[in-house]
Amino acid sequence: MPHILVAGKLHPSGVTLLKNAAGVTFDYVEEVSEQSYRPFIGKADALVLRTQPLSAPTVAEATSLKVVSRHGVGYDAVDLPSLNERGIALTIVGDVNSVSVAEHAMMLILSAAKRVLRGDRAVRSPAEWGWRNRLEAEEISRKRLLIIGFGRIGRHLSRMAAGFGMEIKAYDPYLQAQGWPEGHVSPSDDLLKGLRWADIISVNIPKADRPIIGEAELAALKPGSILVNTARGGVVDEKALVGALKSGRVGAAGLDVFDDEPPGASNELLEFDQVVLSPHIAGLTRECGERMAVASVQNVLDYFAGQIDPKLVVNAGELQRS
Repeated sequence: MPHILVAGKLHPSGVTLLKNAAGVTFDYVEEVSEQSYRPFIGKADALVLRTQPLSAPTVAEATSLKVVSRHGVGYDAVDLPSLNERGIALTIVGDVNSVSVAEHAMMLILSAAKRVLRGDRAVRSPAEWGWRNRLEAEEISRKRLLIIGFGRIGRHLSRMAAGFGMEIKAYDPYLQAQGWPEGHVSPSDDLLKGLRWADIISVNIPKADRPIIGEAELAALKPGSILVNTARGGVVDEKALVGALKSGRVGAAGLDVFDDEPPGASNELLEFDQVVLSPHIAGLTRECGERMAVASVQNVLDYFAGQIDPKLVVNAGELQRS
């Protein structure tokens, strides 16, 4: 009988699916930290994991572990080499959050362009009501949007932005190599050229070994450009972004992800009222939270039933063992 460890609070629909599943038992630790679930890892055959890390030392204690199911699509906090060494499968939930993240990116674009925090403050502090006459808020209609990363999220975002009358290009070197999808926006084959062209940039690309937006890329922007990041912390160089905000090269920004989460009180990004911040929440709508909970639990059940979709298994070598 497989024993499942759920690490992090799930939508009730996911918990109900577990309770109704025949032939499994489970532990449920609602706190989202590695320390909170680690005492239970030794007897777990499967781990349903929210956003907290899964480190090599914890994997070493997971003597019965056969599968880790991420409650999401990213897994940069998971020590994948240690799972591969042990032959432990890692699964993701597939396309359950792309609409939610794209909507959030669109919201951040609008909020940054309209300087929503300054507008809110001008109402709450009557002495600042006159801020409205500075005409800082911008229209996004007919503005140029560069989408960096043109997967499902980027494509949803392009559809939404088109509804606002934006001119759109996308940069995605992976798709360029594989063949650009027909019927979508035109590609920008050079990142710096695309950045020079754009008024607004939305980053929707997976994290790599270095930021895709650093000092050189920020220096290529038009003065006053808007930058939005709903991808991962580390995709944009935070220190360089602070410098670009101070210089005015970046006029406003919207950030859902950070190098350290939550960001510390000393993080200079917290000081800018033309920067809209959210707590890594782009994919955490009510609807998406339910889809992710159900999908992450179902992946575990499907794995033990021998019915897991191979497209949802990250470390493909494990498929040969399953």
